[in-house]
Amino acid sequence: MKVLSINLGTPKTLLYRGKTVKTGIFKTPTEGPQTATFEGFIGDHQADLKHHGGPDKAIYVYDHINLGYWALKRGESDYPPGHLGENLTVTGMEDENVHLGDVFVMGTTELQVTQPRVPCFKLGVKLKDAGFVGDFLRSGRTGFYLRVLKEGTISAGDTIMKCREDPAPISIKEAMKCLIQGPEQRPMIERVLANEALSLAWRLDLQDRFATHHAADHPMTTSPSST
Repeated sequence: MKVLSINLGTPKTLLYRGKTVKTGIFKTPTEGPQTATFEGFIGDHQADLKHHGGPDKAIYVYDHINLGYWALKRGESDYPPGHLGENLTVTGMEDENVHLGDVFVMGTTELQVTQPRVPCFKLGVKLKDAGFVGDFLRSGRTGFYLRVLKEGTISAGDTIMKCREDPAPISIKEAMKCLIQGPEQRPMIERVLANEALSLAWRLDLQDRFATHHAADHPMTTSPSST
């Protein structure tokens, strides 16, 4: 496992369906060591702090093999690092091989996996294809977020070392079943909610989804009125 590129950016304003929207999805590769803080990389900024960034989603990681997959699928030769908004473009960290709660060391920084990426409409805006958002979500190639456990620096070319694996491993690819309706959805939500490393935002979302499932399985009944 290796860091290929560190990609940072500042928000841009785009026109979308007649309205202006701000997004921090546009990232470009940087040179030299970059400092990773508990809030993310110094010099990287998000437009929507309610849904992006923060300690639980400080750094977004995507594997280069998945960039190649989407480029080929969409008739391109390749996608450059940062093309899908990732902070770290890496090798050897495909979604099926990375688990919620895994802890990694990159450079002098220690980081923990907190959740998969859940794409929003801005990914479709970036690729000029609204349908891409659904394809991305269902693909098992979403990448994942990291929280910073120990601040430090990371450089392109750094080896990535796993120093801890969650005792009840759930891969990023498996975890995305929480968002896809079907027989595996509810049991997967239960498994994911039991993971202590889960981000607060995803925990709250999955608790709502689980409650909705429970209500559907156990509808309220009322006694017939007496006359």
